[in-house]
Amino acid sequence: MATVLFVCLHNAGRSQMSRALFERAAAGAHRALSAGTTPGDRVHPEVVEVMRELGIEIANRKPQLLTRELAEQADIVVTMGCGDECPYIPGKRYIDWDLEDPKGRPVERVREIRDEIARRVADLAAELAVKPQA
Repeated sequence: MATVLFVCLHNAGRSQMSRALFERAAAGAHRALSAGTTPGDRVHPEVVEVMRELGIEIANRKPQLLTRELAEQADIVVTMGCGDECPYIPGKRYIDWDLEDPKGRPVERVREIRDEIARRVADLAAELAVKPQA
């Protein structure tokens, strides 16, 4: 079982969608976490709305601060726009996804971002399904 940590700035959009979509795609075979370098107060309402369209409820998830201890739990760290603020921990696999921040975007655009995340998450889950993890 691999642990994947999804990180963005506020842990209120991209990383929350990524975590929820990965949890669905991995179906319990792998663990997902999410965090932000400067966490917001809540998940963005437009993100909650587009995730509900897929039957995924994330309104009650609370953005959390990225800490070194949290990052140390991960086998894979997927970063989205946090740049140099993400801690580097030797031995971890890092993946950077260049994704637009959905905050304040029209719902149509947030859906497009969600669907792109879903595609990337499905690819990652499929890759993990064929590669044994330590």
